[in-house]
Amino acid sequence: MQFVEEIVVEEFLPTVRSLLAGALRERGLTQSEVAGMLGISQSAVSKYAHGDVTTNDRIAADERVKALVAELADGLADGDITPVQALIEIEVLIRDLEAGGDLLAQLHEDAVPELADYGSSFRVHDPDSELRTSERVLSSLRRGLRSLENASGFTRLIPAVGSNLVACTPDADDVDDIDDVAGVPGRIFDVKGQATVPADPEFGVSEHVATVLLAARRHGAAAAAAINVTYDPELLDTLAERGHVTAEFDEEGDVASSVGAAIEDEPDATVLYQTGGMGIEPLIYVLGPDAESVAETIRSLI
Repeated sequence: MQFVEEIVVEEFLPTVRSLLAGALRERGLTQSEVAGMLGISQSAVSKYAHGDVTTNDRIAADERVKALVAELADGLADGDITPVQALIEIEVLIRDLEAGGDLLAQLHEDAVPELADYGSSFRVHDPDSELRTSERVLSSLRRGLRSLENASGFTRLIPAVGSNLVACTPDADDVDDIDDVAGVPGRIFDVKGQATVPADPEFGVSEHVATVLLAARRHGAAAAAAINVTYDPELLDTLAERGHVTAEFDEEGDVASSVGAAIEDEPDATVLYQTGGMGIEPLIYVLGPDAESVAETIRSLI
């Protein structure tokens, strides 16, 4: 009898640690620095570097594994990712690869062939559990935020009230579901020309941008993430030229109702905007399927 957790411990983690240790060394970190980041001994780093640790070729060749190792190596080396954040990202990938039919599930079935008798309905772990759904949302949000933090020129798009990049769980579709939307506590601000994210994203900390996203979803929008940026007619024109459908709403009234009306008029809208009013700053809201896609849209405007 062999559990999938044994596959993770005996094959996945040694492979990922070996790849990550090598990638960090290639980026100029010392053995001591790599050991500290990965929470292992320097002798273990040396073994990884010299190929003295058995790794799994199928795991090492997986494109998702290679992409995450490269992303984490860059982030850890530059200080943009903490070891704890890296651990979370790896944990999320593990859960994705444990889904029935995916890489870790395949390796598990290879080790225990009888599992294949359960067919496509078999799931090593429930990938749709509430905890893992939340982990995926936060993971995507962190990647989107890192992308924006590192984008030169993003600060010129941050409005006076600050920006917030938010993302919701798949079942959030009511304006009262604020706790199902994750965002940045305190919003993103321009601090001396640097986009500053004051804290790690959390659920239930955004009200305004979350309300816009939830109201849009409530009325049929397929978006699961959104960001607010400064209003500029040229930005709207650029977004429209790139295929986005824009729709205006009135923020002086009830925001949820106004957004809902705008979506009903323009069901395919991926950009919402309001031109301001008494004491209200004009803003553009960019919607997308996930936080990374929204961040990429914003980066393309810079």
